[in-house]
Amino acid sequence: MEQGTRREFLHEVGKGVITASVGASLAAELGAESAMADHADRPLSFGRLEPLAAAFQERTAEQALPLAVERLSQGGDLREIVAAAALANARAFGGEDYVGFHAFMALMPAYLMSRESPQGRKALPVLKVLYRSTGQIQAKGGRAAEVLHTIGAQPMREGASPRAEFLEAERGRQTERAEGLFAAMVDRSATDAFDDLQALVHDDTDVHRVVLAYRAWDLLGLTGREHAHTTLRQSVRYCLSTEKNRVARGYPEPGIRATLPKVLDQYRIAQRMPGTRAADETWLRAFVDTLLSSEPAQAAEAVGAALADGFSLDAIGEALSLAATQQVLRDPGRTVATPGKPVGSVHGDSVGVHASDSMSAWRNIAKVCRPNTAMAGLIVAGYHLSFASGGRVWKGLEAYPRRQTDLNALPTESAALLRELDGAIRENDQARAAALARRYGDRDHAPRPIFDMFLRYATSEDGALHAEKYYRTVADEFARSRKSTRWQHVTALARVTASEYGKRADGYEQACSLLKITS
Repeated sequence: MEQGTRREFLHEVGKGVITASVGASLAAELGAESAMADHADRPLSFGRLEPLAAAFQERTAEQALPLAVERLSQGGDLREIVAAAALANARAFGGEDYVGFHAFMALMPAYLMSRESPQGRKALPVLKVLYRSTGQIQAKGGRAAEVLHTIGAQPMREGASPRAEFLEAERGRQTERAEGLFAAMVDRSATDAFDDLQALVHDDTDVHRVVLAYRAWDLLGLTGREHAHTTLRQSVRYCLSTEKNRVARGYPEPGIRATLPKVLDQYRIAQRMPGTRAADETWLRAFVDTLLSSEPAQAAEAVGAALADGFSLDAIGEALSLAATQQVLRDPGRTVATPGKPVGSVHGDSVGVHASDSMSAWRNIAKVCRPNTAMAGLIVAGYHLSFASGGRVWKGLEAYPRRQTDLNALPTESAALLRELDGAIRENDQARAAALARRYGDRDHAPRPIFDMFLRYATSEDGALHAEKYYRTVADEFARSRKSTRWQHVTALARVTASEYGKRADGYEQACSLLKITS
């Protein structure tokens, strides 16, 4: 690799080839994506998905569910329902409505939950999120108030770097310019455009910035290559909106803007390729402790040092995810009640749940981006993990299950443990739920039955906008974690499930009735 300066790396790292986790065939299709509109500012249209997407924008939530069920009964499939719902949501909100983009981010997790659900109940997770999405669309004015329209591509200045111009437009709060540049990027290659989008994602740290970007990419497998611009464009608008709000409120520039270039220079990341060094148990424990006790800049530097030492992206990502899960397990709980989130609760937008969803997104983005972009993203992830804690040091806090819990006094058989876990969840007993899940893992019982329980509650409960995403995060992290640590993620999910139980999701009862199943 040619030697380069920090500025060259930050601005030019967007060139090269992506190995896309969605598969070579889809990546090739995405490379042929054309985002350029013939004329700007016309209504967007989604081809074969347009009638269903429009219907989801024009109907109330109560009307949308029967439409979806009827579609399924006539031979439609859940992929079509999710794709149309995602495009309708993107067109309606453009990534700028809080409830709206949370519903968008929950659609792919809900679809994957449907694939795990038993026959007859497979549509439930999707219908739950569809109700939330269509309800918010109507609350914000329906088709008449939709945000996204076609936009023409704008050329870059001759000889300019795509990332340099993109960042300049974002930091200058030039929405039309940023969107026009991004349209040109997608017109050349959606895969390259997603990589270049990371320049904006790296420019600040918050959960929605990174999770929205990943979920917009992830949904391309359902919406199809021809709609890449619509889904990914939301992230551009979110980043611009965040920057405008920051400046309007007089907040200082995000610290990551100074920290990232410094760490990239210090560890010569621009001249490196990701290492292949595996993490042993000792290194993993020590690195998680470092992340849990570091200030943001120190955490970013620790990731940079690990990259320089040759540790693989997977090893570093595993530690980041495990540290976030420890934040869930060590969280003292809310001290002030808010609607749907009582004192002591840890579900919804708690520090640990947000951190876990964020670290999972950073790991997944690293798998589909160019090597230097992936390494820079994990450095940002380290900063993000610590920054989101608001200065809280987690290392000294005791994790669930706590020392006073005698795990040996709990049942040993799978059926008894699951029965008592179900009771603990229904009693909102976070400590006992966590202990029972830990005991279940220690006894090496099959994971599917306990995940089936959590899946049921992630579908039925409101979860303060996060139930689907967090369930999917834990399922993903469990699948790719080593045996010695993977049950920590399940223990955290048990705690969060016990925290969120008791507030049924809007639309759930109607969905059960339409599907003719017991709620």
